[in-house]
Amino acid sequence: MKKQAISNIGVFTSGGDAPGMNAALRAVVRTAIYHGRNIFTIKRGYEGMIDGQIEQ
Repeated sequence: MKKQAISNIGVFTSGGDAPGMNAALRAVVRTAIYHGRNIFTIKRGYEGMIDGQIEQ
C-alpha cells in the first residue's frame, strides 16, 4: 500500500503560558508552508476542535 503524503496540519496549544511556545509554533508553521502544506489554527485547544473553531 502506498503511503499518502500529509497535506493538512492543525496547530493548537493548551492555552497556558509556556516559554518558547511562540518560537516553536513559528518553526512548525514556516516549515509546513515551505513544504507546501496547509496550516489550520484551532482556537481554545481541544474545546476549539470540538466546537469547530478551526481557521486556515
